[in-house]
Amino acid sequence: MKRLGVLMMILLGFGCRPEPATEYDLIISNVNLIDGTGSPLKEVISVGIKEGKIKALAKALKGKSNTYLNGSGKYLIPGLFDCHIHTIDYQKDFPKFMHYGVTSVFITGGSLCTDAYYAEMREHGEQDSIPAPRVFHTSQHFSMEGRHPSKTYPSNQWRDGESIFYLKDTLQIEGLVQRVAQHPNTGIKLTIEDGPHPPFVERMPFEFVEKTVKEAEKYDLEVFAHVSDNEELAMAIRAGVQNLVHFTGVDLNPNNSIQVQLLSEFRKRDPSWVTTLMIDKSFWYPLYPDWFESKSLLPEYQAMRKRVTEKSKWFATAYLNMYKESYGLTEDHLPVLMTPQVQDIQFLYDKGFNMVLGTDTGNDFNFHGYSLHEEMQLLEMGGMQPLDILKMWTLNAAKMLAVDHELGSIEVGKLADMVLLDKNPLEAIENTLAITTVIKNGKIQQRIH
Repeated sequence: MKRLGVLMMILLGFGCRPEPATEYDLIISNVNLIDGTGSPLKEVISVGIKEGKIKALAKALKGKSNTYLNGSGKYLIPGLFDCHIHTIDYQKDFPKFMHYGVTSVFITGGSLCTDAYYAEMREHGEQDSIPAPRVFHTSQHFSMEGRHPSKTYPSNQWRDGESIFYLKDTLQIEGLVQRVAQHPNTGIKLTIEDGPHPPFVERMPFEFVEKTVKEAEKYDLEVFAHVSDNEELAMAIRAGVQNLVHFTGVDLNPNNSIQVQLLSEFRKRDPSWVTTLMIDKSFWYPLYPDWFESKSLLPEYQAMRKRVTEKSKWFATAYLNMYKESYGLTEDHLPVLMTPQVQDIQFLYDKGFNMVLGTDTGNDFNFHGYSLHEEMQLLEMGGMQPLDILKMWTLNAAKMLAVDHELGSIEVGKLADMVLLDKNPLEAIENTLAITTVIKNGKIQQRIH
């Protein structure tokens, strides 16, 4: 009996030994967490990261690591997405995205975007040693010869069958969609619009839009369409398009019963709609010298400012007047200019549309990485709340790209793409520029100095 008692004490002693502390690759301690789901800020949270994934979120994290980040007084948000970009030099542009916390990009075609160029960019985005965002992309533009974008933005790099597909008849579409389906495209880029600014070109005929959608469905591909006015919006919805990668030029009217019915039908598809308000602001920069006084503005803006010409001012004036007329505006202060579009975006957001942030970066005064922060500031200027804007920038974007199971929010099990800030973005969205650390795949990324 005595021996049995001793044996029980030994066994119990082993059972009471504490579990060994979990070893993490990185621990961020005592941070204020904004997880990207739309939930309120959580105070004093520690994050344990292992093998590129978020393994633990806790008030008191039991674990150890060789790498610690002290999050006291700082704010942690998910890695950011720019869901409408173009680049003609990704090796130069990708570090800029990472510097500004943009850990994922969605490339929607371009004059260099052959299958081989897309593959190069994907491969570059998959490694961790050189700063580069994760790369998602559409197919090449489905367009027509002499139309947008090749007529609007002429270049000898537009090559039919390689960087752009010119649709000549609807019979051709079946083969093109079959070709696109053989590559890791998120979907098909369909350019319906007649251009974002004068001189306008012909828009794509409805039957081409409808045929592209029907063929894409056979391969479980979604269509990402360019539209720039209400007529093109109606065409896209009636043809069955699932996603829109522009908002500029659309003017919603909740009192228009036909439009409301169209939007109701569109909503049933659970569509995503990208904002791209920076297109407008970038066109107007030559007219507003006071915009260049911002202390946070990139040096590149000042360099671009020196290249402003009378021709660019004339174009900016013509575009501004067209914009004001379309929205019935008499003033030209930026908050006044932005409010109609932001109110429409808020209306759609409240109706359950998956609204996503993108810039259409690549043109003058629309810079890789930085201008996504401007995009958010425009939304806040028009009345949207920072918590909603951050969700549009993160989880909504991941949902559009069908990667919300692994990206877009700071939750256990997801990939560790995160941005550590010195200031609270919920107090003012411009605080997203107060970046101290960018993390991708659980690894701290080098930023531009």
